[in-house]
Amino acid sequence: MTTHDHGSAAGSQLVPQDQHAALPERFENPGLPVHRHRMTDVDQKAARRAERQVAFLFGISAIGTIATLVAYFAIKLDGGSLVQVQHSNLLLGIGMFVSLFGIGVGAVHWAKTLMPDEERVELRHPMRSSDEDRADAVAILKEGSAEAGVGRRPLIRNSLIGALALFPLPGVVLLRDTGPMPENLLSVTPWKAGDKLVRDVQGGAPLKASDLELGSVAHVMPEGIETLANRLEERAKAAVLLIRLNPDDIDESARAGSYDGIVAYSKICTHMGCPVGLYEQQTHHLLCPCHQSTFDVTKNCEVIFGPAKRPLPQLAITVDADGYLVAKDGFREAIGPSFWERG
Repeated sequence: MTTHDHGSAAGSQLVPQDQHAALPERFENPGLPVHRHRMTDVDQKAARRAERQVAFLFGISAIGTIATLVAYFAIKLDGGSLVQVQHSNLLLGIGMFVSLFGIGVGAVHWAKTLMPDEERVELRHPMRSSDEDRADAVAILKEGSAEAGVGRRPLIRNSLIGALALFPLPGVVLLRDTGPMPENLLSVTPWKAGDKLVRDVQGGAPLKASDLELGSVAHVMPEGIETLANRLEERAKAAVLLIRLNPDDIDESARAGSYDGIVAYSKICTHMGCPVGLYEQQTHHLLCPCHQSTFDVTKNCEVIFGPAKRPLPQLAITVDADGYLVAKDGFREAIGPSFWERG
């Protein structure tokens, strides 16, 4: 019996000659499964229910945005405790998460339940289509916009507009804290002559020179900083690194402000204000983790690598009659980023 080879979606197969006439002349979409309609496509009640769910999610987003703004303005941090700061950050984070989560999940639910989901096949064509094809593409986009139901579903449209309109507000409000320029704010710190150096912990104890071993590092603050009105702001400016070196390793430029090999420098990087706290004992280098500015502790913290343009300011220190480390004076230059000077 003679056989012939016929192509199909399943591959080649042998068909008897006398059965050839029974085969269809062509197959429709052999690679696409039968489209299954969603409940929202055939049931208007389900579609309206999905519409309300999407609007509810957009409403949740709006509530999250409002909660973020309330948390920002309701919790005053001036002179606040560390717990207040943590609560404020937690509420701000939760509010912004709910705001973004509501918009994201609402948009996904809208697309999954109400927007068209039929499979379409488009033949490949030259990159530059004809004017007629380009006009057709514009018409298809307009048709897709109409099928998405933005015009026919005002509840979704209006709730989405409300959520998107409110969502940028926390960013605008929080960015307000980046200005105005601080002018001489960083030129004045809590450090003054006679201030004892205490460990940078709650209720930190004063330090004696004998408390520091060769190569050790301590993070210190001026004694009494907890009693200041704006103690969070003052602590940020007063942060100091205390390092004990071999006195013979210290450069002449840094020796005048040191005591028995102990040097003290501001922790605030002169590039962008990040906390400098990575000390390499063998090379005597301080590294800023943000942009890798590197300072040589033995040479008055001069910049040896990175984008910082000036050394970390040195706090001159000595000891009092009881052997406690104290500041000789406050910082003699502005701490922190140099760009404040251009404000």
